[in-house]
Amino acid sequence: MGKKQFAALPFRLDNSELRVLLITTRRKRRWSVPKGSPMRNKEPHLTAALEAYEEAGLIGIIATRAMGSFKHRKRKGDRKQIMDVAVFPMKVHGQERWWPEKGERKAIWVSAETAGRLVHKAELRRLIARFAAKTEKSGPSLQGGKRTSDPGTRVPRNRSN
Repeated sequence: MGKKQFAALPFRLDNSELRVLLITTRRKRRWSVPKGSPMRNKEPHLTAALEAYEEAGLIGIIATRAMGSFKHRKRKGDRKQIMDVAVFPMKVHGQERWWPEKGERKAIWVSAETAGRLVHKAELRRLIARFAAKTEKSGPSLQGGKRTSDPGTRVPRNRSN
């Protein structure tokens, strides 16, 4: 089994159409979702929320349970590691004006269908399609979701409110 990472699948509804935020990876500039390695004393979904903040400045509500996972190869020096990336849906309420990795990546809001065409990983493509199909039937459900601006997540409150 490979090492673990945690990712957010940032989404919003625009006129009842599901939109997904994709960001570019640092090295190969491929479209993906915010993700990162486990953090000490932080639950997996909160790690995913923090990555969404650090990589794209996103604030919202994140599901406490992963919707699935995909494999990702990560280079660490000369070594390559296989990472198992658990994905947590995140309903985005806003974006900060500044965040730690601003300017290091591109970010775009696209339809779920376009996101499926743009992401490099086939397993991530399938997760997005499955999430979109489920959302169309019942609307996005984040039962047990957690606000990413709760104390302890190290994600600042949205100051524009």
